[in-house]
Amino acid sequence: MKMTMSQKILAAHAGRESVSPGELIMAKLDLVLGNDITAPVAIDEYRKAGACGVFDCRKIALVMDHFTPNKDIKAAEQTKKVRDFAAEKGIVNYFDVGDMGVEHALLPERGLVVAGDLVIGADSHTCTYGALGAFSTGVGSTDMAVAMAHGKAWFKVPRAMQIKLRGKLRQWVSGKDVILHIIGKIGVDGALYKSMEFTGDGVAALSMDDRLCICNMAIEAGAKNGIFPVDAKTLQYIADHSQKKPVTFAADANAEYDDVMDIDLGSITSTVAFPHLPSNTRTFDNMPEVKIHQVVIGSCTNGRLSDLQVAAKILKGRKVSPQVRTIIIPATQKIYLQALREGLLEIFVEAGAAVSTPTCGPCLGGHMGILARGERAVATTNRNFVGRMGHPESEVYLASPEVAAASALTGVITDPAKP
Repeated sequence: MKMTMSQKILAAHAGRESVSPGELIMAKLDLVLGNDITAPVAIDEYRKAGACGVFDCRKIALVMDHFTPNKDIKAAEQTKKVRDFAAEKGIVNYFDVGDMGVEHALLPERGLVVAGDLVIGADSHTCTYGALGAFSTGVGSTDMAVAMAHGKAWFKVPRAMQIKLRGKLRQWVSGKDVILHIIGKIGVDGALYKSMEFTGDGVAALSMDDRLCICNMAIEAGAKNGIFPVDAKTLQYIADHSQKKPVTFAADANAEYDDVMDIDLGSITSTVAFPHLPSNTRTFDNMPEVKIHQVVIGSCTNGRLSDLQVAAKILKGRKVSPQVRTIIIPATQKIYLQALREGLLEIFVEAGAAVSTPTCGPCLGGHMGILARGERAVATTNRNFVGRMGHPESEVYLASPEVAAASALTGVITDPAKP
């Protein structure tokens, strides 16, 4: 049977020559991920099931990123539960304040995921690692509990859609605009339980940060996973970050796809998702004037070094609007340190922005920038549902770092291509 890239990875980990869409399989896992919100629930379920050991103390990653540094007593208790479990079980990859980062930026940076891996995480944006040529997807905390004990999980083999990319992005346009453009076209259920497989000569024009951003938001189209082919950029990234050996899988030439999209990257312009869905997109061809009160640049979607670099390029020597609280959140300690060395943090502070330690923070309405009733934020995060960043009557507008930085200067949603 002819298979897609995702199906081949699943087949290999199930010890099968082939798998078919819709088939239920059990497959061995290369990594199991949890954070300070989902891991405590998984630990409770693990203990309820009477589990004793973990399948491999090197193949479990526990990242304290959502409410850390701990925002209150409950957050502190949650983190303590995970910290104690990690010590008890000898979990090698436990990351806490001072050594952690936003999980989906941290794991690729630490080389914990490489091409050909099968990864599950008790966080919906685990689909990020498809940028590295891995099959990665989010699961519930109960699945995480079983996986920690046994190193296996059940999968329903997904059908697939192919997204053919050609050309290259214009200036001030990035991976965030690409994925918002796609979600705006197909909707939040347009890829429901499918694998979004990106192909075409346009892939080579995308940076690894662009690809990580695009795969991160595959779940916002309802996808089971997003995945990019493994090319020279992928292999170089893996070589620079990991000691693990990548395994390359490629889709068969006549693999079956339910849908095929053809996208000219050069035709994509800056795109903003209006409340309250990532699919509610607009470009600056039909953008009303929207006054904003806050800008957040960070998260597992756009908190990487290239995101901070482009924001600094726009903000350098200028001041953010006095009506706009601008919060910059480097996604990992390494990114923070590199931004410091490059002078980016100085640019942000001189522009009137606040710089945070790595954390998910305001993305999920946690801390470090909660919105009041009636307030609007432009954010480089991935969701803009009702109440996502604070009060149910606040609004979140999803955008690229370029749009976010430009908007911070003017106090309204602004096209970064305009001076």
